[in-house]
Amino acid sequence: MKILIVSWEYPPVVVGGLGRHVHHLATELAAAGHEVVVLSRRPSGTDPSTHPTTTEIADGVLVVAVAEDPPHFIFGEDMLAWTLAMGHAMVRAGVALAKEGIGEGWQPDVVHAHDWLVAHPAIALAEFYDVPLVSTLHASEAGRHSGWISGRINRQVHSVEWWLANESDSIITCSASMQDEVTELYGPELPPVTVIRNGIDVTTWSFRPRAPRPGPATLLYVGRLEYEKGVQDAIAALPRIRRSHPGTTLAIAGEGTQFEWLQQQARTHRVARSVTFLGNLDHEDLLGWLHGADAIVLPSRYEPFGIIALEAAAAGTPLITSTAGGLGEAVVDGVTGLSFEPGDVDGLTSAAREVLDAPAAAQQRAVAARERLTSDFDWHKVAEETAQVYAAAKRRVRHPLARPAIPERPLPGR
Repeated sequence: MKILIVSWEYPPVVVGGLGRHVHHLATELAAAGHEVVVLSRRPSGTDPSTHPTTTEIADGVLVVAVAEDPPHFIFGEDMLAWTLAMGHAMVRAGVALAKEGIGEGWQPDVVHAHDWLVAHPAIALAEFYDVPLVSTLHASEAGRHSGWISGRINRQVHSVEWWLANESDSIITCSASMQDEVTELYGPELPPVTVIRNGIDVTTWSFRPRAPRPGPATLLYVGRLEYEKGVQDAIAALPRIRRSHPGTTLAIAGEGTQFEWLQQQARTHRVARSVTFLGNLDHEDLLGWLHGADAIVLPSRYEPFGIIALEAAAAGTPLITSTAGGLGEAVVDGVTGLSFEPGDVDGLTSAAREVLDAPAAAQQRAVAARERLTSDFDWHKVAEETAQVYAAAKRRVRHPLARPAIPERPLPGR
């Protein structure tokens, strides 16, 4: 099968878990014998006049990366304009695949879109090639804002998400909770929605057993610095944890719009000297922190899946996670990690204390978490299930779309 995957991030451009997800999926599909082309973008700040579209084969995947066109927009300030400009460049590159001498007349059997930022090019290319459009919806604007989308930009993003969902011929979500969310937000006339969990390549995350170590404990957070990730709850819990476990520190890896606010939260809770902001980490540095931490804390208030939980489990890092969305499915409380309700600072504190008080039990849970990865989160299985969705997808008859419904109340359970 010839597969065209459209994603706004793909290595070396990695913003969050989506880029790693698409990379593993694409390479696994290619290893299974499919012809895979990934249409993505070059790093921010590239100009098509000096950095034209590049094509290279990596791990059996043809990667087509477009420059920003025009390069005048900044994602954080001009999000919709930036997204449309990126989409325009992607459409031009995607159409060029069908031209002799460029793509040698290559045409896909299916187009696979990843999230709303590539809605315009994915929909356009599926129409151009007259093939089914499969979309993986990794998150929703409403979910990121606890069900409320009162701002103008929020509503615009929600509308594009709704459009992509309803223009798709099949939809994939990474958790059952996200499946429910998609149905609630974008229904009722959606195509089939299939749950396929994220995967993990355990060979790239060396497992290191933990023995009791002397000295103060280190807790680690990895992820985007956004409100819905709940980093503020980990900071709020730190003074309480330090009262029973003096000297405990919190290392925060990642970047995001809430960086300065989180710094202020650390000062407000008088733990600024005990909180270290690491910025984005490359693979080796991240693995080193995962091996060195006593536990990883993932306190998300909203989380469609949380792939870092799998990566931490693969490295042998004890898990302390909220039950938000996919984290509640990825972590079995008391068996593969310890869980608490989203926003529950007391619950987070208790879970952290339990891990630090009983490192042997935490190690047993870490071993169980690692073992579960090979059975429930194998990338070969993920790719196989995704290919089955491709094969079953049929291009639906298009009808004029009504206006999207805008949520006027929180989503169920929020």
